[in-house]
Amino acid sequence: MTEEESRGNLARGDGESLAWIATRATMPAGPTGLLWLGGFKSDMTGTKASALADWARAKRRTLTRFDYFAHGASSGDFAEATVGRWLDDALAVFDGLTEGPQVLVGSSMGGWISLLLALQRPERVKALVLIAPAPDFTEELMWKRFSDNVRDVLLQDGVYRQPSDYDEAPYEITMRLIEEGREHLLLGKPIPLDMPVRILQGMKDPDVPWTHAMRLVEALAGSDVTITLTKAGDHRLSTPADIARLTETIETVIGEVEK
Repeated sequence: MTEEESRGNLARGDGESLAWIATRATMPAGPTGLLWLGGFKSDMTGTKASALADWARAKRRTLTRFDYFAHGASSGDFAEATVGRWLDDALAVFDGLTEGPQVLVGSSMGGWISLLLALQRPERVKALVLIAPAPDFTEELMWKRFSDNVRDVLLQDGVYRQPSDYDEAPYEITMRLIEEGREHLLLGKPIPLDMPVRILQGMKDPDVPWTHAMRLVEALAGSDVTITLTKAGDHRLSTPADIARLTETIETVIGEVEK
């Protein structure tokens, strides 16, 4: 058995391109592949994504990773980014670079994108593994949490430069991102997905509270939904124990869908 890792750039037809990495087993352990969907302002070479690639190679599984528009090695101006654009990116990668049944592994914002993607491709998405999932974050975790002063800045200037604990440079949050995000909100009504969903959530997460993850559990229409709460876990969930929990969860759910 050998592994093949390929890299490239997926043209998007508008002058932009998405950087991607695919790890493929020439003698795969099973038909189910994995698609990694990263978080807001993260990239496909982060700790969890890289650890998942190592696991996929060891377990003879196909894994596809990519950077959204204006993320990582992909092109684009972040000020022009929207949730819909990132969903379109995910669909382009899913349709153009993956084959057969897939398990989506989504982190933070990638959890929201995973849910939206699964709703559009339910015939090929067999399960979701979500890490600190942040559906509706532009509304629930940004707009509703912002002070009146921040909202005024957004309404007047169209952009708010938000300090970040994860980056030296502030995040440019645009009013366009907030308004367009409202077209993709999921919470508050049943989410018509009937597939295994596994959620890993830290209870010390300052960015996506564990109560937000519980709202998602309640909204999902399917019954095969479980959540694992780590009392000391933060938003990253990237310690060795967190990574082990993630890969164990993925391995178990793949075993279930391939029965």
